[in-house]
Amino acid sequence: MQVFDFDLTFRLPDATADPEIYVEALGESGCTDALVGIGRIGMIGLDFSREASSAREAVLSAIEDVKAAIPDAELVEAKPDLVGLTEVAEILGFSRQYMRKVALGSTPAFPAPTHQGNPSMWHLAPVLEWLITSRRYAVDQTLVDLARLNMHLNIAIDEIRADRDEIDGLRALLA
Repeated sequence: MQVFDFDLTFRLPDATADPEIYVEALGESGCTDALVGIGRIGMIGLDFSREASSAREAVLSAIEDVKAAIPDAELVEAKPDLVGLTEVAEILGFSRQYMRKVALGSTPAFPAPTHQGNPSMWHLAPVLEWLITSRRYAVDQTLVDLARLNMHLNIAIDEIRADRDEIDGLRALLA
């Protein structure tokens, strides 16, 4: 068994309800391995440190436990996934300047950002995989597995919100 550290953010079924009412139910449903954050109205965040045999088991069981406590809660985001270079540096124990140097001056090219802006954002999994294959960095495989699963979860969340016909048409264009 390994310990997986990840965050899940849910939209609450009743945005006007005091999120404190859910805290006890979360503990009773198996979320005793999470710190609960209730700082945003209508949202609840859980910072898990869950023991499991795989990233998939850890994250999916956590989602099931939250849904058991708050049946109509809607998963909004799973982390770690979308990150800036500063966050990648923090996760891996690098300086921000070193991470920027690696990203901007590498061959083969560093993965393209998911969002170019200030700051630019990347899915963590492709960055970690690039660091492993292109730079031969030793990265904990559990982190890679967790980042990949969370990326897929977040893509699934976005697809649920999107128009299916529009997505299918765009996929055909991009193929």
